[in-house]
Amino acid sequence: MMRRIFTSNEMRLIPILLAAVLAFAAGCASTPEAVDESADTSEFDDAASTLPRAPAVADTTVSNRNISIAPVYFDLDESTIKSDFESILQTAATALRGSGASVTIAGHCDERGSDEYNLALGERRAGAVRRYLLDLGVSPAQVTTVSYGEARPAVSGSGETAFQLNRRAEFSVR
Repeated sequence: MMRRIFTSNEMRLIPILLAAVLAFAAGCASTPEAVDESADTSEFDDAASTLPRAPAVADTTVSNRNISIAPVYFDLDESTIKSDFESILQTAATALRGSGASVTIAGHCDERGSDEYNLALGERRAGAVRRYLLDLGVSPAQVTTVSYGEARPAVSGSGETAFQLNRRAEFSVR
């Protein structure tokens, strides 16, 4: 049997494609899909850790407040907004300013670290996103934050792919 060997460029695409499929599945399902951690993904853990840019889907019609904002993902132990997600937040700010809708930003972490540390990190992540939106002209009265730390993972598992998807800020628009 002949085995196919992937090039390093192809190897870098695997976690990106996996993250895109998981993000799509999570958006289509009523509950988040679990990552199959029984599969051996150790060879991919050192691959590029950049998550795909998910487009923000926003309806800016004032009479229709059906605004959906894609999650913003963070690096390990970071609360700095990566440039990959600035366009999502710019689109979200435009939609929020135009609609007058309110949003709650929930900060999340992966399972590593103590509960106290993760709650504080989730708070810093949500706060960073809030400050970014306020800098773009969203009214402070429209934006609240909450931290869930590691308590509400997007996906189960303890591999790097799951960790990447759990380090996020999510939006609940009302």
